[in-house]
Formats: sequence, structure tokens, C-alpha cells
Amino acid sequence: MNAWVGAFLLAAAVALWLPPGAPARTEPRSRKVPAWPVALARPGRRRQTAADQAAVLEVCDLLAAELAAGRPPGAALAAASERWPPLVVAVEALRLGADVPECLRRLATERRGAADLRWVAGAWQVAQHSGHGLAAALQRTAGGLRARRRTRRLVDSELASARATARLVACLPLAVLVMGTGAGSDPWSFLLATPIGLTCLGCGLGLIVLGLWWIERLADRAAAP
Repeated sequence: MNAWVGAFLLAAAVALWLPPGAPARTEPRSRKVPAWPVALARPGRRRQTAADQAAVLEVCDLLAAELAAGRPPGAALAAASERWPPLVVAVEALRLGADVPECLRRLATERRGAADLRWVAGAWQVAQHSGHGLAAALQRTAGGLRARRRTRRLVDSELASARATARLVACLPLAVLVMGTGAGSDPWSFLLATPIGLTCLGCGLGLIVLGLWWIERLADRAAAP
């Protein structure tokens, strides 16, 4: 029984860092969110970030194509907002005569995956002030975003291997304990029935969680747009 209890405890601790991933929710930066729910939502947040990054590139391409076809900026933005609904705020800003580049920059700040909208806002502002064609500026911006996306994919692939290695190493103590049990020894009695064993178990779990958290923190910083 002790072996099963110990195995369950270790597996549960490691599983906290290997979640299937739930859909992410955008939280205001000023709101304090507990650490464990944030950790559990990381895979979902990464998927949402990647989806937003791809959507921004598609929006830039769509805007350039619509403007090159002769459609006015308002109609082009409305078509782009159908592809990516968060862009509706920019459509409303243009309709009300507000500052569209500033609205795009604010959206880029609020959504982690939409950081590339800053480049779209810059192209819009330059074209607005200089009188040059917005379609051409957005086409050049889309080319730059495509190159940045290729670089980001390369970085993400390298980080994925680092994360997988860290999680594999985190599972090794459990594997060693299971192998020890199968070999006829009883490490669980020591870990769960003695004060020193419980101390070792707690320290080990704490170090595993700390190590995985540190790897995730470094990877998130490296992957930050």
C-alpha cells in the first residue's frame, strides 16, 4: 500500500507540470493570479499565443490585399476583423475618428500573441503621416513578420526539446523507486514511515517542482516576443 501511495504522490507532483492543457483565458496584468492555476494553464496559453501570432500575420496579409484591391481602410479593417474578432476595436476606432495606430498598439499590449500588431500600427502611422500607400507598407510589414515567425518557430522547436528533457529527468526518481521496489527492496517504507524519509521525500518533490518551474520560466523568457 505504501508503494502505491508514494507512487501516486510522485506521479501527481510531476503531472502538475505535464497537463493536457486547457483553453487559456486572458487575464489583466494588474490582477494577481495564483501560481498553480497559471502553471496549469501554460500549454493552453502557448497555443492561444501561437494562434494569435498566426492570426496577426494573416490579418496583415489580408489588409494589404484588400487595400491593394482598392477597398477603403474601413472596409479592409472590417474584413480583417471577421478573420480575427479582437480587431473589432480598431474598426470602431476608425469609425469614430480615433487614433487607429494607438488602438492597435494597445491591443498588442493586452494580448501576448498580438505583439506583432505594433509593426502593423507603425506601418499604418507612417503611411498616414507620409501619404505613401498603406498597402505597400503592409506588404513589407507582412514580409518582416513572416521572417520573424520562421525564427520564432526555430526557437520554439529548440525550447520544446529542452522542456521534454527536463520533464523526463523529473520522472527518473519515480522510475528508480519503482525499479527498487521490483528488485525486492522497500524504499517506500523508508520514505513514508520515517521522519528522515519524509524529509527526503518533501525535499525531493520540492526540488523537482522548483527545477521544472525554473526551466519553464527560462523557456518563457526566451520565447517572449
